[in-house]
Amino acid sequence: MTGNGINDNYEELNNIIVLNDENGNKVRFEVIDIVKYNSEEYAIVYPLDEENDDHLAVILKILSSEDGGETYVSVEEENTLQAVFDIYHEKLNDWMEAFSDNLWGNIGK
Repeated sequence: MTGNGINDNYEELNNIIVLNDENGNKVRFEVIDIVKYNSEEYAIVYPLDEENDDHLAVILKILSSEDGGETYVSVEEENTLQAVFDIYHEKLNDWMEAFSDNLWGNIGK
């Protein structure tokens, strides 16, 4: 379920997940990417149903559920959050650099 680039898992994830908030309300999230850290997977998600004026993504740990599905849980440990964010940021920078190189490399051909 991990990918080498941004949104490599679009087809597999269907890109939208629905989770219950602390009040039991259903909230839709767009899965931006999956990051592997310390042999565990984390989803970088963006809330679609809430006002998100700060445009903040959320990092959730992915656990296997007993029924073979997935469970998403909040990550409280600051070091883990920072490490996962750093990995995602590096992947994003690599993708942007490759895109830029490809774009500028094709101009004038």
